[in-house]
Amino acid sequence: MPDSQPEPTRIIALRHGETDWNAASRIQGHTDIALNARGLEQARLTALALADEPVAAVYASDLQRAWQTAQAIAALHGLEVIRDAALRERCFGEFEGHSFAALQPLYPALCERWRQRDPEFAAPGGETLREFAARAQGALLRIAARHAGQLIVVAVHGGVLDAFYRAATGQELQAPRSFELRNAAINRLLYAQGQLTLVGWGDTAHLDVAENEPIG
Repeated sequence: MPDSQPEPTRIIALRHGETDWNAASRIQGHTDIALNARGLEQARLTALALADEPVAAVYASDLQRAWQTAQAIAALHGLEVIRDAALRERCFGEFEGHSFAALQPLYPALCERWRQRDPEFAAPGGETLREFAARAQGALLRIAARHAGQLIVVAVHGGVLDAFYRAATGQELQAPRSFELRNAAINRLLYAQGQLTLVGWGDTAHLDVAENEPIG
């Protein structure tokens, strides 16, 4: 009789809600920026959209923009958010707080390597794309392996989601991005036998009705 395989883990992966630095196109990285009013509303709407899902655990980066997004969801399920620093956004060192447009005339060669998705590029004091992707993907595999047969929510960052998508689809790190990473969109993945697969991506139906309405 063949050995039985663990049941797959279902994963809902989310980018955090909007921050003021998102709105201003400033690089956040490890800088700990809170959600703005629209981001808090996006978190609330996402929580409502997932209220009937059988969520067993909610994980988040330890940066507050991800944790605040996760907390809105966890509260509706009577769960505590499990924070994991390995789910943080890529560290951009000295580039954090600045826009790409402002950095380009100061660091043209580095910015070109960044734009070309050079896996060995790192901002001064930051992580290379290769280092970052290994960290983020490894964290998701480790977490998913704990929850065979369950549904989990993981609230993270745009770069982290990029790494998840590439792991699930086999796209190389340097391939141009062909998918969206909208704040608070619902993305679904499956983990089984050590591998990720893509189920659905970029669901914003819960946000689109309210997206253009003024907040507060």
